[in-house]
Amino acid sequence: MIIKRALWTLVVGGILLFGISDSYAQDYYAYVAAESEDQVHLIHFNGETGKGTIAETIDVGTWPQENEGPHGVTVSADGKYWFVTIAHGMPYGQLWKYSTETNEAVDSVELGMFPASMDYNPSTGMVYVVNFNLHGDMEPSTLSVVDSETMMRLADIPVGIMPHGTRVGPSGDVAYHVSMMTDELYEIDARKLEVKRTLKLGEGGSMDHSKIDHENTDMDHSPVEKPTWADPHPTKPLVYVAGNGSNEIIEIDTEKWKITRRFDTAKGPYNLEVSHDGKLLVVTYKGEGAVGIWDLEKGEELAYIENSRKVTHGVAITPDNNYAFISVEGIGGEPGSVEIIDLQKLERVDVVETGKQAGGIVFWKQN
Repeated sequence: MIIKRALWTLVVGGILLFGISDSYAQDYYAYVAAESEDQVHLIHFNGETGKGTIAETIDVGTWPQENEGPHGVTVSADGKYWFVTIAHGMPYGQLWKYSTETNEAVDSVELGMFPASMDYNPSTGMVYVVNFNLHGDMEPSTLSVVDSETMMRLADIPVGIMPHGTRVGPSGDVAYHVSMMTDELYEIDARKLEVKRTLKLGEGGSMDHSKIDHENTDMDHSPVEKPTWADPHPTKPLVYVAGNGSNEIIEIDTEKWKITRRFDTAKGPYNLEVSHDGKLLVVTYKGEGAVGIWDLEKGEELAYIENSRKVTHGVAITPDNNYAFISVEGIGGEPGSVEIIDLQKLERVDVVETGKQAGGIVFWKQN
């Protein structure tokens, strides 16, 4: 995910991530969090054989007797570290930093209530983490900004209710996320560490963030779109939002700061990601246990692919645009899974069973 957003030539694990040929690479690696197991799995997929496996399982958290809920994962631009949010704190959650060489913990920092999705900014080395805040009454929450080198929390930026789906823009100057219970898209100034603009997704109009009363807990909590994810286009001034409640994908022009298109989708679009060449949009349908692959130029769904189990969660596209790694939570006592979809053939090629409630997922490297 972070690879797409870097405009520079980056080397991860001794391989070139940009300028990759269209031919299928042999080995792909991704990290996925199993939220109900307090584990993170390193997934290995062999592009030549079409088979995936768990290369390593890493136990996370500090309280063996408690379910601490690893939720979001991301990787540093140099590929040397991966980060995971631990959602269930007492009462605050944490961000943990791990070495990709040893998969051992390096450092951690306390964040807010239920830290969830996050992204790494290659241009600043900062990690932006939204605090989803599932505890108590619904009220405005924060976005925490952490220096990935020192693991110091630099700021807690006031945002909307139940923020989620944090992604850094391709230039590294801004970061986007949505607030689920207030139907808003937030644009964060990634350097000044403040809200730059907000957009009401239902009305299509911008909002003056300075007029929001963040202390008012009696705000209208009747969202329609219930947005859960935002992802910027790698080359165009566009952001795509998953309307989980309205069953649609919403396209926003960031220059005009207005909604330009809405795509009707299957039930419960949850996470989404634009391919690195900007041609495809891969959407997880949490409400149907399926994945949609969209042609962005035409605004048409090219394929609807059912998953092996219910509650589809995250998506991570490989840098060569050949595969999408999909995390699926499962229900009850079922294991979770990572399901690999061939984006050229538009079909699922393998399923890797994981710990329960597979959620946050990020691509690491290919070679």
